[in-house]
Amino acid sequence: MMLTTEEVAGRLGVKVDTVYAYVSRGVLHPRRDGGTRRSLFNAGEVEAVARRGRPRRGSRPMVLDLVVESGLTTIGDRGFRYRGRDVLILARTQSFEQVAHWLWTGQEPERCAPWPAYPITVPDLPQARDRLRAAVVLSSAAEPFRGDLAPSAVMGAARSLIASMVTAVSPSGHRSRAARLSLGRAAPLRDTIAGRLLARLGAGRPVPALVTTLNAALVAITDHELAPATLAARVAASVRADPFSVVLAGLGPMSGPLHGGASTLVHEMIADAMARGPHAAVSAAVHRHGSLPGFGHRLYPDGDPRAKLLLGMIRAARDDSRAVAAAQQLLHAARRHSGSAPNVDFALATLAAAAGMPAGAGETIFTIARTAGWIAHAIEEYAEPPVRFRARAVTRRG
Repeated sequence: MMLTTEEVAGRLGVKVDTVYAYVSRGVLHPRRDGGTRRSLFNAGEVEAVARRGRPRRGSRPMVLDLVVESGLTTIGDRGFRYRGRDVLILARTQSFEQVAHWLWTGQEPERCAPWPAYPITVPDLPQARDRLRAAVVLSSAAEPFRGDLAPSAVMGAARSLIASMVTAVSPSGHRSRAARLSLGRAAPLRDTIAGRLLARLGAGRPVPALVTTLNAALVAITDHELAPATLAARVAASVRADPFSVVLAGLGPMSGPLHGGASTLVHEMIADAMARGPHAAVSAAVHRHGSLPGFGHRLYPDGDPRAKLLLGMIRAARDDSRAVAAAQQLLHAARRHSGSAPNVDFALATLAAAAGMPAGAGETIFTIARTAGWIAHAIEEYAEPPVRFRARAVTRRG
């Protein structure tokens, strides 16, 4: 006997979005209903989950599983959505500022005023990662009401914090004038986060199409359910840490190469492909890292939709770029090597290489975008009972 998604939600006593979370973690295994996009579930498997209670452990060995109900992001049969709206459409039609406001409030502003930065001076540290952390700490010190956890206060602080992080990307280096952001037939937007960030990261005069592409990247990366850094940020919010401390909590997991920093490895692979060819670059990357960075995603076995969107926009913006050509060759070589599809880290690295950005630019873009998502989760968590997260430790045997 097979059950629909709605029937599964009713049997388990959870929301439909939670059923999708179980699927993404390998707890439930859907099957397609003929040629439709509808999923069906084996009644026996659902009953087993119902008997043992809400799952705490995924199907992959040594992976702890925690399910938190959230109204922010859904990844499932109906696509990738922020509060019910298709992210891939938002990425092409809305500014990053508008999408952040949508996630924070569930309300869409017609037009966002430029976000002001805090009056801080960030040290010109060698690593962009360290400058972003410094910007968070200095912004916290500059905000006299950082302990105010009311949604309006948190959102005001978040706008200035993100603007300050963009300013910290290149405090004393080359900066070109920020280009306007064009989205469809609407009048171009001045002084957007995407325009400012490209001016800080790019090697030359910003190309309008690249501003649009960077804005799409920011939108597509803003949130992705409970990724490791987001979970860390949410735990901090549960004990009522202020929004700046929530962001600092999220920055910890971002420092690893498996979450946020993978695009830097891909950027190096693209440079290697331009110098020695794609097959040599793939071979060297696998030998060096044990796997191919920028490929595969367990939530998207058929390919990361964010990567597909961004790579198409990058090719349209810089079809004459050597870096884009090398990235395309890498896709063919990787397909022969493992058959894996590119993920969003590959797309970020391609964008950085095509725009003449430094190798760590993808991580910078990822961090700034995800900061808005952490704030959305903080606002949601502040409305929940405090100190909800309390893991249990058991004595390890053997």
